[in-house]
Amino acid sequence: MEQLFSDNRRAFIKWAGALPLLGYISAQGLVDKAFGAVKRNRSNNIYTRIGVTPVINARGPWTYISGTLELPEVRAAKQEAAEYFVNIWELHRAVGKRLAELAGAEAGLVTSGAAGAMAAATAACIAGTDPAKIWQLPDTTGMKNEVVMLGGRSLFDSAIRGAGGKLVLAQTHEELQSAIGEKTAMVYTDAWGDRLEKGLAITKKAGVPIMVDWADRVPPMENFYLPAKMGIDLYTFSGGKGLCGPQCTGLLLGRKDLIEAALANSSPWEGAVCRPMKVGKEEIMGLLAAVETWVKTDEAALSREWGKRMSRVAQIVETVPGVTTETEPAYGVPSLFVKWDEAAMKLTVAECSKKLLEGDPRIEVSSRHNPSAVRGAVEGDPKRPQKNRPDRVQIVAATLRPGEELVVAKRLRDVLNEARKAV
Repeated sequence: MEQLFSDNRRAFIKWAGALPLLGYISAQGLVDKAFGAVKRNRSNNIYTRIGVTPVINARGPWTYISGTLELPEVRAAKQEAAEYFVNIWELHRAVGKRLAELAGAEAGLVTSGAAGAMAAATAACIAGTDPAKIWQLPDTTGMKNEVVMLGGRSLFDSAIRGAGGKLVLAQTHEELQSAIGEKTAMVYTDAWGDRLEKGLAITKKAGVPIMVDWADRVPPMENFYLPAKMGIDLYTFSGGKGLCGPQCTGLLLGRKDLIEAALANSSPWEGAVCRPMKVGKEEIMGLLAAVETWVKTDEAALSREWGKRMSRVAQIVETVPGVTTETEPAYGVPSLFVKWDEAAMKLTVAECSKKLLEGDPRIEVSSRHNPSAVRGAVEGDPKRPQKNRPDRVQIVAATLRPGEELVVAKRLRDVLNEARKAV
């Protein structure tokens, strides 16, 4: 009883502080206002006309909910690029050179997502630029074909296997050192900080290229420049996540000889193992526009704005007794974690997420649940370390349009209040 009184008292204080926002969200047409502010029609648009209902994306730039929204500069570049024919090899080299200049790398290549970069990098390290070997892939008979996975398997390592790579798992640096041998073509990792530095020292000493997967590590843009300064052989970023470029693009950067080999194993080369991973001229120019825009962006000001939106959500949902929030970075931008006692409220995070998605408007929030992971990948790897973190509703600022944070806050508050009152 004392705990309930205490929760109610704290909620009342927070409710009083949130009163102006609560008054605003109680106004009619909040959702339509949010959609109208960015010139979108909620009920009659290109998707609803074919029976597909768009979602408000508070989960972040996940591929299954179409990644992110392209920057205006990206859309403009794609539109202009669509008006011309060009030689794709010439375009790849020119854009790759410019992207490398921006990143401080030797060379660059636009790929079909970060997974496409993994495949192209694998083929480059196995076959190089030898035409006979390129034509032979994914059959690697007579070639170095082992890819040591520092940190274990990745949900995306089918890109490596599809290009001919044979996975060798290494959880520790000691295992990495032991795993590198005569058949090692490449080391792959998504490691960060000291773990990456130690791994890099081992691969440099062994003379084996390392590929670093930082698909979702930008922003901040300081991470865009860091791998070149560290001397990493190959590294990738997703074009359709934090960079807000075309969803189907990725960026592979690194050593000039390996990037040349990656292009030799990629589209538009007919017969190359990565030929199916085609990227069009519009997407190539769109990704360049995205990177050039981010280089000029005031990230501090953008982060402050995102932080303010998360604060508004926190103010509103914390008016529900027993609900707490905390702000942490995710995808390089502020995100809000919302927590409550699931047993006391008789509402799990999964149930809350389901209610938000099934409501009107449909809202996607993040949690431990990954609906796009192949079940075998999640359930079938006993060597993959399990993250025993508490489940929480996570709201990611980067993929919310202006005003949508209030829609999300109101719906989440309604769901939590409904559950609490039913207890």
